[in-house]
Amino acid sequence: MQQQQAAAKQIVVHEDDLGMCHGANAAFLDLSKRGVCTAGSVMVPCPWFLEIAAMQAEHPELDIGVHLTLNAEKSFYRWRPLTKTSRAAGLADDDGYCWRTVGELRRRAAPEAVETELRAQIDAAIAAGIDVTHVDSHMGALICPEFVETYVKVALDYALPALLTRSYADYDPRHNLGDLSDTAPMARALALAETAGIVPADQVLETPFGRNGAARPAYDALMARIEPGLTFLAMHFNAPGEIEAIEPKSSHIRTEEFALFQDPHFTGPLLAGCELLGMRGFRDRMRAGKKEKVVH
Repeated sequence: MQQQQAAAKQIVVHEDDLGMCHGANAAFLDLSKRGVCTAGSVMVPCPWFLEIAAMQAEHPELDIGVHLTLNAEKSFYRWRPLTKTSRAAGLADDDGYCWRTVGELRRRAAPEAVETELRAQIDAAIAAGIDVTHVDSHMGALICPEFVETYVKVALDYALPALLTRSYADYDPRHNLGDLSDTAPMARALALAETAGIVPADQVLETPFGRNGAARPAYDALMARIEPGLTFLAMHFNAPGEIEAIEPKSSHIRTEEFALFQDPHFTGPLLAGCELLGMRGFRDRMRAGKKEKVVH
């Protein structure tokens, strides 16, 4: 990501969890056509991944990255690693599914197995015809000290921007991660990323999953946190349908978020004072910079 101009509010309105279910994909297409959602990322191990590949073929303008996935947190709706892993690899529970929590992943996953799985997911997305624009991390797992250097290394091998912030405090989904007191791996990963032309987002703001009451006040408060610089909005839009069975206690968070961002009375004032950005431009400038370095 580029260094941002001072005083400019720049926003990537991003949908995480593409491919998790049909409703997530439908919401992404709807909001992308409205010009509200500027990018999204797909969970390759999930059941509705191929629908996203089909959407990309029909709508090549869609800005789609890979939501690198090492966790399957739902009660009954689960997915497995793409790679055939041994118990020593530590990527799967006793039933063969990805770990439910980031803590379990951190305790058990071997970094070399993580790297192999990340590459398999990116390769699968490319093979399916997705014009991969970036990578980010489901539940934020890959910015943990055990994995962040591998995450950046893999992203750079594919010449893709990786979602990072300069500090854990600037990354809202950190509530999933546990102890982040060891900041040395993040510092090394950031140095490597910046050398390659990736500048971290100034902040990552997430869907307010813990909200109580009406949606609008919670999102007004979230959007009030947007400051000059680059803000990455990690949203989880979802059309009604099967999500109610997948997340019976919290599905309304996703469906009400979708409905709110369909409402121009909400998005109009929000977006009027901001520059909306996708991820493809960051990727293309990053790759152009690499070519320039080769030439010179």
